[in-house]
This record gives sequence, structure tokens and C-alpha cells, in this order.
Amino acid sequence: MNGVLPDNALHKLIQSGAIRADQPFLPGQIQPASLDLRLGTTAWRLRASFLCGRGRKVSERLADFEMHRMDLTGGAVLEKGCVYLVPLMERLTLPHGLDAVANAKSSTGRLDLLTRLVTDEGTEFDRLPDGYDGPIYAEICPRSFSVLVRPGMRLNQLRLRQGQAVLSDADLRALHAAQPLVTGDALIDDGLGFSVDLRPDTGDLVGYRARPHSGVIDLDRIGAYRAADFWDELRTTEGQLILDPGAFYILVSRESVAIPPDYAAEMAPYLAMVGEFRVHYAGFFDPGFGHGSGMGARGVLEVRCHEAPFALEHGQVVGRLVYERMAARPERLYGTGIASNYQGQGLKLAKQFA
Repeated sequence: MNGVLPDNALHKLIQSGAIRADQPFLPGQIQPASLDLRLGTTAWRLRASFLCGRGRKVSERLADFEMHRMDLTGGAVLEKGCVYLVPLMERLTLPHGLDAVANAKSSTGRLDLLTRLVTDEGTEFDRLPDGYDGPIYAEICPRSFSVLVRPGMRLNQLRLRQGQAVLSDADLRALHAAQPLVTGDALIDDGLGFSVDLRPDTGDLVGYRARPHSGVIDLDRIGAYRAADFWDELRTTEGQLILDPGAFYILVSRESVAIPPDYAAEMAPYLAMVGEFRVHYAGFFDPGFGHGSGMGARGVLEVRCHEAPFALEHGQVVGRLVYERMAARPERLYGTGIASNYQGQGLKLAKQFA
């Protein structure tokens, strides 16, 4: 059956050797509809980001871009504003009919840690073509904070698909009629639209802005950092927020959304550019996200302003959720029996902050 592969199908691909790794797989790596990917033991500092292009391998292009090599075994700091390439522990031999897409994990995106998948012969980031056979790499560019990383850390994840899985707008309307996907009116246009919340029900806290000169964040230290050392709180009662060029923001959607058990979703821009800002996403929503509560869960928005200050208004549509069918229902759903840090979330920073 066409659709996104669930956890039990990922287990079978590992057992068959289609997905293999330098180290044994960990139980927590397999999510309801995706596989977490692990950093290897080496990183290269690059002078520029690159894609290989058809007929060329990453190993052949490194000489053109490598500045120096780093051993991650004892931990190493990836510095803000620099570009790194890290071979991942996993390697793929995709069966015919399967392709894959990668995305940053939630905490990676909320730290403004740009992480993209790179492959041999790649012509775009985060995409593996049907039948890909080879190593995979993570390109990492910390944009707001320097971070301490070690081998085995999981910054991005892989979702595998068989055939066409995306729901049409007509299918999405029918699904919403059968089991509501969003609070309030559903804006369905090439996916399910969602807007920004700048008038919270209680209080006046609407978001956070990354502080420009902060310390290093050890990604393994959960709940270890004071938010005030890394973020400025944003408060308003006016329903408007003026974004500063170059600044990074954490905001939240006005709507609560739900992903039913037989579906997955991915965040995408409502438009590639809306005014002078860009919403950047850690984009995978697993089956069961916001579903069990009956009220949904809100989506966290990672926003960066571009050339000019921009006035963002309450209720402005900033993104959309593209829903996909699962090939089968996962054995475990998001938030049930697995470590799901953001189930039932509202406005929330990455898990490293107390």
C-alpha cells in the first residue's frame, strides 16, 4: 500500500539490511513514522555548503571545501556561523519503489541549528531518490548558538515513502469533516493553513527572541539551561510584533492541530516568502500528535526576519500542514509509551531549557 512507512516497516528494513549502521540500532531511534539518524565520530569544517551534483560523491568533493577535520569522540563544539559536515552512522540501500525525505528534529529546529541531509550525487538537500544506495551525511550550521555535540546524537530524522502519499485538498476536507484536524475554521489550500498567535488567552507572553551573544549549549543536557541566558521574552497586548532583520524567534500557532493515527504530516511554508520574513521548520508531525487529547496541540514556529523590519499581525497565515497517508498504522503513536517531549505543547522552547 502506498504511504509513509510506519515503525514496524522500518524495523523490517533494518532486519533486511536495507538500513544498516556502524553501531547497533537503539530502540528509541524508531519513531512512529520516521527514523532518527545519528552523528558519526568525525566532522569536517567547511568553507561553504555544497551539493555533490550528479555523478559525484561527497568524498570526492570534500577536498574542494574542507578546512579542517574534527574528532567528535570526546565531544566538540560546533561554532555559531560555521558550516560542518558529519558522516552519519546509518547507510541506506533503498528497495525499488521507496524514496525518503529528511528533516531536523524538533529540538534541533528550536535551537536554530540548521541541519540538512547530504547524499552522494545529490542535487537537493534532505531528499533521497528511489533506490538510493550509499552513505548519508548531516550538514550542520549553528545559526544562533554554538553547540557541543558527540557521536550518536540525533539531530535529524528520515521518513520513507512508497508511492504517492499526499492528501489532495478534497481528501483533506473529507478527513477534517470526519475527525476535526484543527480548532476553528479550517483553511485548506494546498494543505491545512495555520496562523500565528499574538493574543494569548492568558498573559502577554507571545514568544522568544534568541540573544545574540550566548554561551555553548551541550545538546545532551536536558533542562539544564536558564532560558533567560539565551532568550529574550517577547510580550505584547497589541496583537502585533515587529521582527528585527537577522533575528531568530520562537512563536506559536493560533490553531491547535491533530494528526490522526493513520496519517502523518509535514510543515511547509504557506508561501516561500510572506512579506519580509521566513518561517523555518523542524517539519515532521508523527501519527497521534495532538490526537489523544481531543483538543489538538499547537505548532511551534521558528521564524527569521530578512532584510527589513516586518510587522507580524495576530492571525496572519504563516504556514501549512501537508497531510500524508500512512502505509499502515504504527504500532506506537506519538505521545503514547514513547518519549515525546512536545505532546500537548503550547509556546515551548527546546528541551535543553528549564
